[in-house]
Amino acid sequence: MHGTTHDLCRSYTDSIHTLSFDPVPSTGSPTLNLLARTIVGHHPSWITSHPSNKFLIYTGLEQADGEVAAIKYGWSGTVEEGEVVARAKSGGADPCSLLVAEDELIIRNVSPQKVSSTYSNVPFLASASASSTPRAQSLDKTRQSSSHPHQIILNPLNQTEQELLVPDLGTDKVWRLTERNDGKWSIRDHIDFEAGGGPRHITARGNTLYTLLELTSKLAVHTFPLLPVPPARLTSLFTLSALPIPDTMFAAEILLPKPNTSFPETFIYTPNRNDPHSEGYTIAIFSLAAREGQPELVNEVRTGLIHVRGMVFGGDEDKYLVVGGVEGGGVKGI
Repeated sequence: MHGTTHDLCRSYTDSIHTLSFDPVPSTGSPTLNLLARTIVGHHPSWITSHPSNKFLIYTGLEQADGEVAAIKYGWSGTVEEGEVVARAKSGGADPCSLLVAEDELIIRNVSPQKVSSTYSNVPFLASASASSTPRAQSLDKTRQSSSHPHQIILNPLNQTEQELLVPDLGTDKVWRLTERNDGKWSIRDHIDFEAGGGPRHITARGNTLYTLLELTSKLAVHTFPLLPVPPARLTSLFTLSALPIPDTMFAAEILLPKPNTSFPETFIYTPNRNDPHSEGYTIAIFSLAAREGQPELVNEVRTGLIHVRGMVFGGDEDKYLVVGGVEGGGVKGI
């Protein structure tokens, strides 16, 4: 992508914001500018696009009576405010992660105050069918009193069947869901992690799964088994660079961009939160140059942001990392 590009930014307000990102402005420094604001409802904390219609965006509204909304952009081919074209109940409380298929929206609802969290199928944003995950029994009584999932993805490592992976901070597990004959997803297996680790987000490459443990600020790495092989044992643990501040959140997101011509090496990027340094929170960078299953910490970058909550690569050959800070610093390209 050369020149100015457009992206969307979620927020814990009532709106989704459209930003322009110019990596090569006349000033010489990358710039981000607000173009439009679309009011969608209470706390749109996750956004994702339809796989074949990039003008159709979905968001989950983190509220007790959970909702999801569909927003359409680009009616006239220009950048303008989007329009909410559909809404539906999420089938639970606080929908925090969405996965969109051609004709199905899969939602992960999370509510630490409840006995269990749910996932829902919403065909065509019409009706929801909810299913529960088991009650948590882990070390952190504040963050792990119940199932507390933070993400849901299609497993890129399973080439034999469609499978969902759901990291669950509350139960110290990654749930593995497969689709039944009736079209509904159900839990078929799980992967266990160290007690009190709190798996938050995951990514994968080759035959290796990388799981970010929020509560202990560790990166868990293991070779991924196909079903119905029993859950894999954790092969190694790597400690992220985060200051041990009690009773706060640490590691947040995890990104593993695809190599390209300009950036042929493979790196993992993980932001660390609640660092009191005056120059803001860090992003730890791990290299996979040694081998796929052995990340090595090679750098830390100060962001100038407070409470990093969302990262995306953009610009020509993903040259820039765009990062947002919930509690200070706004959105910036690094």
